[in-house]
Amino acid sequence: MNELEPSVDFWTNRIGFQLTASVPHEDKLGFVILVNEGAELMLQSRASAAGDIRSLDEFHASSRAALFIEVSEFDAVAKRLEGYPIAMPTRETFYGMKEVGVFEPGGNFIVFACSVQK
Repeated sequence: MNELEPSVDFWTNRIGFQLTASVPHEDKLGFVILVNEGAELMLQSRASAAGDIRSLDEFHASSRAALFIEVSEFDAVAKRLEGYPIAMPTRETFYGMKEVGVFEPGGNFIVFACSVQK
C-alpha cells in the first residue's frame, strides 16, 4: 500500500482498532500497529518496506500478500528454514523482535518473528 493514513482511518474509526505504535517514513506514516480485542494488525507502506528490506523489490512487482507470523520458538523455525532461500536475513528490530523473512512457494512474503525477551 502506498499510503497508510486512509487504512489507519478505516481500521480505527470504522472497525474500532486502537493505534498503539507508529513509525514515520519521510513525511508520512511508514509502519503502524493497531489492536482490537486481542487481534493485532501491522501495516507498512511500500516505500517503508522497500527501504527496510531491499529484497522486497520482487514482492512489490506483484500483488501478493506479506504476512507477519509471531512464533514462540524462533530457533525451531530457523532450523526448519535451513537450506531454504532467505529473503530477509535474521535480524533483531528496534521493537524487540527477532525476525527472518522468506518467500513461500506461492510468492507470498512471510516474516517469522519472536520476542527477544522470550
